[in-house]
Amino acid sequence: MTKRDPSMNPEARREPPPRNPSDLRRSNSEDRGRSPEIDDDVTGKELDRESARQLGTLNDSNRTWVAKHLVMAGRLMDLDPQLALEHALAASRRGGRLALVREAVGLVAYEAGDYAEALRELRTYRRISGDQTHLAVMADCLRGLGKPDKAMELAQEPEAQQLTGSARAELAMVVAGVHQDRGDYAAAVRALEVPELDINRAYSFSPRLFGLYADCLEQVGRSEEAQKWHRRVGVAEQALGMGAFEQPEILDFGEEDEASALPQAKDVVADSPAHSARGGHPADRRGN
Repeated sequence: MTKRDPSMNPEARREPPPRNPSDLRRSNSEDRGRSPEIDDDVTGKELDRESARQLGTLNDSNRTWVAKHLVMAGRLMDLDPQLALEHALAASRRGGRLALVREAVGLVAYEAGDYAEALRELRTYRRISGDQTHLAVMADCLRGLGKPDKAMELAQEPEAQQLTGSARAELAMVVAGVHQDRGDYAAAVRALEVPELDINRAYSFSPRLFGLYADCLEQVGRSEEAQKWHRRVGVAEQALGMGAFEQPEILDFGEEDEASALPQAKDVVADSPAHSARGGHPADRRGN
């Protein structure tokens, strides 16, 4: 039996679809490269039920392709953010009309420090889904792009004023960061005084929120209060099993409450903790 000529494979002869100039996705750029390799053990079935349901509108071939690349994006998020982004972009090539995929690309791009791509994708996700969850990440992207005024405008939109829980806390940290960049530390303190700044409760964002609040208090000369909040960072980390604490010893400081972390595409495609918007300048966190 002779070896089959690859050129006889209909898939090998198929021409790529023509590029649509109005499609501004990076995955649609003329210089896009080949999709990155998928690990042999990845099947695409690692996605949770809701994510799999959302991919159900794709045909079988595209659904499997998109699912596998989303899983790889999550797997590589902390190890190699740039390669994770290439996997997310690969998913977008076949599933770009789905809100879940656009959300995933935006969040992975944010982690990779590609703020322009992240902002574009998350704006699209917001328009498709109507979900306001990622306003903090979008505002942080605007900061990273050197547009603090635009970040503040976004934070003042009516939809932003209606945020609660994790989304409100994350946006407060971004707003405080803008004020810090401008040297207005008193305004940064006020921005962080949201209901989620509760010294008696620990949420996933609490260590960062407490730490940033303590830093801002120090910057306005309220050192004694700052030390109190700095101490609570360690308490919150211990309660959550974060930082130096591998397992949580305290699940909550007070009464039972709903889960603090809002669902994100990153939680779907990755087992790693969510990396949300936070205080400090984005460029400082990316090594730019």
